[in-house]
Amino acid sequence: MINKRLLIKNLLAHNDENSFYDKKRFISIGEKEGKAKFLKHVCALANSNPKNNSFIVVGVEDEDNKIVGVDFFDDSKIQNLVNAYLDNPPLISYENIPFPHLLEGKVVGLVTIKSNGKVCALRKNIWKYYGGAVFFREGSISLPKAFGIELKDINSKKVATIEHHARNNIELTLDGVIDFINYRHADLTSHYKVFKEQFVVCWAGHAKKVKGETYYSRVDIELINEQVKLFYSALDEVSVYYDESSFTTLEYVQLGLGKQQKYYPLEKVTITFMENGNYQMNSELVFEPPQYDKKTLHHIYNSNSALLQKLKNRINLTPAEKKDLHFLPDTYLICYLNGFEEAKDQMELARTILKEQDRGLYETLKLSLRILRKVKYN
Repeated sequence: MINKRLLIKNLLAHNDENSFYDKKRFISIGEKEGKAKFLKHVCALANSNPKNNSFIVVGVEDEDNKIVGVDFFDDSKIQNLVNAYLDNPPLISYENIPFPHLLEGKVVGLVTIKSNGKVCALRKNIWKYYGGAVFFREGSISLPKAFGIELKDINSKKVATIEHHARNNIELTLDGVIDFINYRHADLTSHYKVFKEQFVVCWAGHAKKVKGETYYSRVDIELINEQVKLFYSALDEVSVYYDESSFTTLEYVQLGLGKQQKYYPLEKVTITFMENGNYQMNSELVFEPPQYDKKTLHHIYNSNSALLQKLKNRINLTPAEKKDLHFLPDTYLICYLNGFEEAKDQMELARTILKEQDRGLYETLKLSLRILRKVKYN
């Protein structure tokens, strides 16, 4: 079992960017250029490593390898994105790896890419890359290759050595549990559960009981053995269920127009642990978006757009407009879920404006964009 934090440290300490490893300050798959560049690197790393894993580490400064972290990113639909744009797509996972010195909510992203042994290529045009393009790694650069396409295994021994040095042990596991419960989450209700005598899951949050059910807010869930953050949210409500072989979370999101808010089940994630030391994670989107009258939503959409324009122009808002602004992320999301496709562009515009002017509302907007991404790639 690989400790992913140790794996990242080994990659950063012993290797510059090369044909099986890349590092990024951040990735942006919410717009075409960022999505295209990400797919190019995935394609190149898969083709350059047909028989071993390759990696992208996200949240690291390029010049000095300083670990600065990125926001928690939910990868549950990232495989769908890769499948949609690549022929012979690799298996891909995005894991959130906590580091002790990072701020709450910040992690290092670890993208693991496993080739299927066939030449991977772009399926269709995206940004400035044409459908049919094939990429390979030459040192630290992902380049197109138009002739002499042949997959060569040159990195298996190197990667196997790095992964071997990142193996977990009992000391690291115990230290991880103690740190999670006694230090990082001393102010929260914390629990741990051992599965199949080898996997340890820890979870913490503010617990409350409603009609016999326990719900958690400000939730943090980690698979300690691999140092992987499975879930993090300062806003959502989550319920937790487990038996001897599986651990399940059901996430709820609060949505509504104005003060008429309700909780809606969003996604169910189940981790099934097996006797042979492996586990499988299955996510199921169970979200049924609320539907509203189109005329009402047209009015709200136009009001939101006017508010954004005022903020952009640094015009002071009235008290009533400030109240409406508080619900802007939710109402834009509801508009999108009810067929207003242009609401996504407005949310991206709001991201830029709110990041400078209202950090609290900016965090709420990021949650709305996360829900939108889940629905889009489902």
